Amino acid sequence: SLVSTVMAASTTTLRYPGYMNNDLIGLLASLLTVEKQISSVRKTTVLDVMRRLLQTKNIMASTPTRKGNYISILNVIQGDVDATQIHKSLQRIRERKLANFINWGPASIQVALSKKSPYIETSHKVSGLMLANHTSIHTLFDRVIKQYDKLRKKNAFLDNYRKVPLFKDNLDEFDDSRAVVEQLVEEYKAAEKPDYLDWGFDDSKMDEAY
Repeated sequence: SLVSTVMAASTTTLRYPGYMNNDLIGLLASLLTVEKQISSVRKTTVLDVMRRLLQTKNIMASTPTRKGNYISILNVIQGDVDATQIHKSLQRIRERKLANFINWGPASIQVALSKKSPYIETSHKVSGLMLANHTSIHTLFDRVIKQYDKLRKKNAFLDNYRKVPLFKDNLDEFDDSRAVVEQLVEEYKAAEKPDYLDWGFDDSKMDEAY
């Protein structure tokens, strides 16, 4: 039920477009192509919905969003909403500083409006879904790496993998995947710093020299 609700809300602008018709490319354009955190809440006013979407207790990922910064936010608002309500809500959020954004990029919340489904009756005037990219997601990947290292040290659950031709001779695929996740963790940590745009630049130049 939870998964179907999130998927239905995230694609509602494609199925029931309003005056702000958003295609799939438009939805993805405001988000970076990395892991995202998802929030879903149903309330009454636009401001209340957007404010609650930013609360940690409504985020469907075990990460401390009070630490770190938002890289990007996309709110999908469903219901009979006037554009002026959106602008006023965004202004109130900026005034109250409810969302901390990164220093090296634009600090803005993208909003996609959608009509309600004509086939489903709801008692809520306004519904909202937030797709966000937050630097604190690296804490979740940190936990994944630590859990993986414990299992790898004990060679747990590897027998079935060794029966597959890809892992018959070695387990390099696992080690390579771990390195990718570790690099992602380091990049998210670097994204919290003002000089993120220079992160990794010197290393790439050294690699070209060699």
